Amino acid sequence: MSDEQQGFDVIIVGAGISGISAAAHLEQHCPGKRYLILEAREAIGGTWDLFRYPGIRSDSDMHTFGFRFKPWTNAKAIADGPSILSYLQETVQEYGIDEHIRFDSKVKRASWQDQDACWKLAIENSKGEQSTISGNLLFMCSGYYRYDEGYTPDFPGIEDFRGQVIHPQHWPRDLDYRDQRVAVIGSGATAVTLVPAMAEQAASVTMVQRSPTWIVSRPGKDRLANLLNRILPEKIAYAITRWRNIHFQNFIYKRARKNPEKVKQTLLKLARKQLGESFDIDRHFTPDYDPWTQRLCLIPDSDLFEALKSGRANVVTGQIERIEADGLLMQSGERVPADILVTATGLQLQLLGGAEFYVNGEKVDFSQHYSWQGMMLSDIPNLVQTFGYINASWTLRADLNSQFVCDLVKEMDTRDAKKCIARPANPNMPARDFITGFDPGYMQRSMHLFPRQSENPPWTNTQDYLLDKKLLAAEPTRDPSLVFE
Repeated sequence: MSDEQQGFDVIIVGAGISGISAAAHLEQHCPGKRYLILEAREAIGGTWDLFRYPGIRSDSDMHTFGFRFKPWTNAKAIADGPSILSYLQETVQEYGIDEHIRFDSKVKRASWQDQDACWKLAIENSKGEQSTISGNLLFMCSGYYRYDEGYTPDFPGIEDFRGQVIHPQHWPRDLDYRDQRVAVIGSGATAVTLVPAMAEQAASVTMVQRSPTWIVSRPGKDRLANLLNRILPEKIAYAITRWRNIHFQNFIYKRARKNPEKVKQTLLKLARKQLGESFDIDRHFTPDYDPWTQRLCLIPDSDLFEALKSGRANVVTGQIERIEADGLLMQSGERVPADILVTATGLQLQLLGGAEFYVNGEKVDFSQHYSWQGMMLSDIPNLVQTFGYINASWTLRADLNSQFVCDLVKEMDTRDAKKCIARPANPNMPARDFITGFDPGYMQRSMHLFPRQSENPPWTNTQDYLLDKKLLAAEPTRDPSLVFE
């Protein structure tokens, strides 16, 4: 590798939403800084290029899921995957980010040495060829789940199934499901997207869920946003809609935490109104947990409910006894016929892209470190990560972190510093999970691997955008917890 590819000011890992946000912020606020994006795959977009299943769409509104600096002007507020990918490609072109991306470059190992004051990354491509790249600040924007493998439980008898078994993370491009009987196992965001989309062509689609999920419908198009776009400059219209939606999301989440029973009754009332009194709401759409202790599933224009009402789709709730040659046998004795089995059973969380990290020769165990403002990690120099919100749009947090990285780079220049470490005054302060009060299965399976948080800022991961915005507006680089050398 030539010397020209060494010694970057910032190395960004991942060319999805977080990485594109990081690069666009650097282009705007740190012109002249040498940065590189390492992307393990052959294309930008992350989730929005990886997932190709029918109906793939955003599970939050695009006025908060879009970047703060680039207005979302499409009429659809809940957008399909290709539209989101096109928006990301436009951003890359507009800011000249494509010139800074190195594809097919998976980070296998990241090593920091104090005497060099830089991160050295061991990179591997799809052919197994290895190389090394170095940079002063490492910004991990690699998402939160494994791209190469989704989560599938052990289903007894699955080897006996005669049809196709598909995980949505690896959807076949040429799958023909017309006139086929489809069983979708799952009840989360992917399942509630797949069912109405596949029901348009399949002979039948059955959502098989172990337990219900809280579901709420919103219009696919935001009428106020589209009106504002017609009468106001796009940046002003976007800012107003974004502000409204952020505050609305925040209000609903906090109301659910403070008064879950009222929110439950509201959600059930809406479901009954959309599905009709004869539908068994208690069995199929009344979870045994409070709203927002797991993610609230958003459906556009009641599409799932409409598919169920029309008879094009149906739902079965209960435990699976076993998979049979031509379908599923439930513990209740009910049989679900199927020619295609879709295991929409979730993700496998992965911390910082699955790379191994070393500081001065010692392997890092992230579970033994604290999270500073949800971004940096105690006693690990020049490392920032993005982990988005579980109760709001991922991009809200990505943009905040990207702005912080720009502030940090400028502060290090001002101080003529090569190194910044988040260092707690009390290394034995009380510890709790990186995410609290939110316990879906994919979180429970992996949270022990994540860094910890404590009770008081800056060692908290608030999961509150409006609070984080306030905390990060108050010159966070002057926080005494940050040590510059």
